Amino acid sequence: MAGLDFWCRKLKIVYLQNNLIEVMEGISKCKELEYLNLAVNNISLIQGVKGCESLQKLDFTLNFIDIEDLEESIDNLSECKDIRELYFVGNPLTDWPHWQDYIIARIPTLSRLDGTDVTKSMRMAALQKFDMMQKDLVFASRKRIEEKVL
Repeated sequence: MAGLDFWCRKLKIVYLQNNLIEVMEGISKCKELEYLNLAVNNISLIQGVKGCESLQKLDFTLNFIDIEDLEESIDNLSECKDIRELYFVGNPLTDWPHWQDYIIARIPTLSRLDGTDVTKSMRMAALQKFDMMQKDLVFASRKRIEEKVL
């Protein structure tokens, strides 16, 4: 299993795209990390970012983050109080019709999602339908897990 583990506290930008990284480990030690590019890897769960106090931008383009791990991934991301920009293009989670609204509702500091500016009206709309999305997420996650088992 290929993982990610590094110890450089002063790193600001890290490009790790086009690798076989499956697990995000040790990132929390990078207190000054602002941008992490993990595009085109094998990541299915966003984790290990809790100590990244300066993290503002994450790129997960073309990974394997799916609907059943979305809630936990966003829980982990919400620990980063400075997140401004996220990219999820090409992940299986984008098949769920509410994925953008769910992320916008859960991460109040987010200003760009997949290259699109998050407006106040988008955030308000997402927050208004959050309860419905939360219920649908549980249903969609169970359905996806059943599909994968079959």
